[in-house]
Amino acid sequence: MEPDDAADLLAQLPPERLEQLLALMEPEEAEDVRTLLRYGPDTAGGLMTTEPIILSADATVAEALALIRRHELHPALAAAVFVTLPPFETPTGRLLGVVHFQRMLRYPPHERLGAILDDNIEPVSVTASATEVARMLASYDLVSLPVIDSAHRLVGAISVDDVLDYLLPNDWRTHDEDEPEASGTR
Repeated sequence: MEPDDAADLLAQLPPERLEQLLALMEPEEAEDVRTLLRYGPDTAGGLMTTEPIILSADATVAEALALIRRHELHPALAAAVFVTLPPFETPTGRLLGVVHFQRMLRYPPHERLGAILDDNIEPVSVTASATEVARMLASYDLVSLPVIDSAHRLVGAISVDDVLDYLLPNDWRTHDEDEPEASGTR
């Protein structure tokens, strides 16, 4: 289970049960979940994942594409690589920019990510509201955004599916099953 999904689930439990379950988790995984639980559920920090693809500006397109190919990676997170200064695990060094998957396909494998960096995408603060994040994703036709702290360090990424899960009612999936199929007439 992804840390953001685990945090959503565990946040619904009483505090003593929450701590019991966190104690059963691997320490590194529990720390990711604890980090997410520090933020309000309606903020970028509460909706983000702490495990985006992060590389240095010296990494190549080939290295980035190899990471994107991992099967366990969610498609929305595979749409972009976040380029930072070291360290390269959240919280990272300063965020330098983003390189989108589509852009990588247009460059040779040996091209350095720093040379094709999109530094025009404004990251969102961990305290940004879910509504603000949704507006940014929609305004710029993005599937993910970098989430930063006050020191401009990358702390995670928020994807369009994270925002949709928040904005849609909890039972939205069951509504689709209950509705009759369209008649097919036009």
